[in-house]
Amino acid sequence: MNDPLTLRLKHLIVETLRLEDVDPQQIEDDKPLIGSGLSLDSIDALELVVRIEKEFGIKISSSEESRQALASVAALAQFIRQRADPARLASLAGTPAN
Repeated sequence: MNDPLTLRLKHLIVETLRLEDVDPQQIEDDKPLIGSGLSLDSIDALELVVRIEKEFGIKISSSEESRQALASVAALAQFIRQRADPARLASLAGTPAN
């Protein structure tokens, strides 16, 4: 079962990285995004970081922070909840990513 933010992140990942063969619903919350999971590479990770920073108004300041945030969809959701403005999160969480 997905919460709105987790589901939004899955859509954002698929759209940002143009993963045409991936259904957002099939991305497991705890599966690694980089390496053995979705097999994202460093360029994919950079594209995703830029989109996440813009979408949620947060800053991912280092490669270590990026690696921790992109460990999984669940880790990314937790990272965003800790840093994003709650009002912005509430307004974004219920709508699909563009």
